[in-house]
Amino acid sequence: MSSIELLQRQIHTAQELQAVVKMMKVLAALNIHQYEQAVASLAEYNRTIEMGLHVVLKAAHTHNAFHQHGNDDGFKTYSQSLSSDLGHCGVIIFGSEQGMCGQFNEQISHYAIAELEKLKLSSEHLAIFAVGSRLISHLETAGYGIEQTFAMPGSLTGITSMVQEILIHIARWRDREQIVQITLFYNHLHSNTLWEPYKLQLLPLDSAWLQHIESQEWTEVSQVEPRSHTLPTFTMPSDVLVASLLRQYFFILLYRAFGDSLAGENASRLASMQVAEKNIEERLTEFTGEFQQKRQTAITDELLEIISAFELSH
Repeated sequence: MSSIELLQRQIHTAQELQAVVKMMKVLAALNIHQYEQAVASLAEYNRTIEMGLHVVLKAAHTHNAFHQHGNDDGFKTYSQSLSSDLGHCGVIIFGSEQGMCGQFNEQISHYAIAELEKLKLSSEHLAIFAVGSRLISHLETAGYGIEQTFAMPGSLTGITSMVQEILIHIARWRDREQIVQITLFYNHLHSNTLWEPYKLQLLPLDSAWLQHIESQEWTEVSQVEPRSHTLPTFTMPSDVLVASLLRQYFFILLYRAFGDSLAGENASRLASMQVAEKNIEERLTEFTGEFQQKRQTAITDELLEIISAFELSH
């Protein structure tokens, strides 16, 4: 095979790769928008849950149960802080199932490991869930055992079932392993190509957040028209209602973590594809220039041979 034919093949291969990379860029950008929209759609549902929590907290305060007699109508079991006696901590780290996403998994792994080292917990007091198989090697290399691995969904349709499955495991954590602190680690999206590691405490509940919800007026919380100053009531046991509301609240936080992480993964993939596209364009320019030069040289050589042959014949 001549050098010109070889260059033609290289140019063709580079053009095919360029087309694939452009398609992956488009898909990544579409996925980012899709996951961002899904996370944004949780806002109204989250407000509804906070309305329910506001009603329960106000009722508890009115009956002097939560603030004076230590009966918190179901909140206490979710508000215990980490102590030396109950130093059981659960960690859920979100990575990716697929590759070609740059330093996405490395960054969240290093961030989570650095935060875990601050806790100084023994392996018996630490349980780790890894969402995304690409995380495993980074965590195991750092000496952390993984209790269970979950596959990161490849689309929006798979998030709900995965959140429900993790909620079941969280309930087992709390019931069987006395885990009182649960923390989420995931990459949070800032723009189409920028993300950063993020930490969110699932349990214990943030007391400042609860106080903020309780301190608001019903008209501020409900934001419905016409504005009503009458606080709704409930008939079911408060602890059952609290457990149900908080389960939905945890669902929102986990769903948001999945959506944010998947958006961040696609942002990382988009950034990687942009770098790849630039490299391919540079190589394509190099191949094309070399091809044109060699082709021109070949044409010139042929012309010189023709001229020489003509001169010899005369």
